[in-house]
Amino acid sequence: MIALLIVLLLSLFVVGVPIAFSMLVVSLVYFTITPASDIVVVQRMVTALNSFPLLAVPFFVLTGTIMARGGIAERLIEFAEVLVGHMRGGLAQVNVMNSVLLGGMSGSATADAAIDSKVLVPIMVRKGYPLGFASALTATSSIFSPILPPSISLVIYGLMASVSIGDLFISGVGVGLLMMVVMMATVYWLSLRNGYAAARSHRASLREVLSSGRRSFFALLMPVLLLVGLRIGVFTPTELAAVSVVYALLVAMVVYREIAVRDLLGILKEASFNTAMIMIIVAAAGALGLVVTYEQVPMKLQGLFEAATVTPIAFMLLVSVVLLLLGTIMEPLSLMIILIPVLAPMAQNMGIDPIQFGLVLVLLFTIGGITPPVGTVAFTVCAITGCPLGQFSRAFLPFLVGLLFCVLALILFPPLTTFLPSLMRG
Repeated sequence: MIALLIVLLLSLFVVGVPIAFSMLVVSLVYFTITPASDIVVVQRMVTALNSFPLLAVPFFVLTGTIMARGGIAERLIEFAEVLVGHMRGGLAQVNVMNSVLLGGMSGSATADAAIDSKVLVPIMVRKGYPLGFASALTATSSIFSPILPPSISLVIYGLMASVSIGDLFISGVGVGLLMMVVMMATVYWLSLRNGYAAARSHRASLREVLSSGRRSFFALLMPVLLLVGLRIGVFTPTELAAVSVVYALLVAMVVYREIAVRDLLGILKEASFNTAMIMIIVAAAGALGLVVTYEQVPMKLQGLFEAATVTPIAFMLLVSVVLLLLGTIMEPLSLMIILIPVLAPMAQNMGIDPIQFGLVLVLLFTIGGITPPVGTVAFTVCAITGCPLGQFSRAFLPFLVGLLFCVLALILFPPLTTFLPSLMRG
């Protein structure tokens, strides 16, 4: 039965049926031909959305939308140029650093990629960077958003795997720093190889850094306030999301004055549309998850791995290969919601730390969102910049190697993901 359902699901993907509706069709078919009533599908969809912590998702989406419209991104780009513009491949390094700063606020890889595609890529092309390189770098650097707090992906993993969202956020900071070092090193090597120059003729003085930091102060303060408030228990992750909306609005409307009252309706419409797309997938995946439970897929897979005596590291390496392949043909959020309920219990039974496994999964899901031919982030960037997909794919390969190095490091060295949460708790 499960094999036929998988074939049906993949067939619907191939003919272009949207992910959410494909999952709904499979769920309805299953409960129609089994003794259970198909009304279970609707009940399960409602149950999947009936979660207070899930309220964090629309709030974080709204925060990212406000930031994109509120002048916060432009000030972060200016500050990033002051910090790293003197390095080899200066504008490319600015692209990476800006994504680190912006990723700690937007929570969405697509939002980050869209902002940099509109603002930074045209500047990079005018300064002599190839369009393919600028587009691939912009898509790759957007990977910080699902890793750094307030990551929507980490919120969803925490909810579905019953893991502390606060610990995942703290762990994401350490992982983000590792990724930043690897990406900046990759950019430096490519810049030496291709002759990309620095954006500034000299290293910024302390006075220039402080001056730029002062202009960007309220934007930079946001992730600090949110993380500190979450860690000391001032608010829960859901309350954190609501506070982030209020703070972003205050900064954009009162401090920077980039958003007027008349702009709010358009911002709310855009955020509502993006939230609706996420929530329909969550609801449909809830129904499909019930099918997976009825067919006892997790227990069957667990039995296969136990029979094969697979070690925890071998298990994570195998999962990594499978997810990288699936990521080339499926949307990351859909993969997360379908596979986390299956994979998380298996990892826990093998003794794998749930925080380590969560960061590895989210990183792999996000890489899938960048990887052609179906990567949503890749398509977003190419649609905005006008870069041909083939040109993008060739330029993306060196960055893919760096990202895979990060995945391997997280698998082989668990303290990279567990040290900071333990330190904060201790």
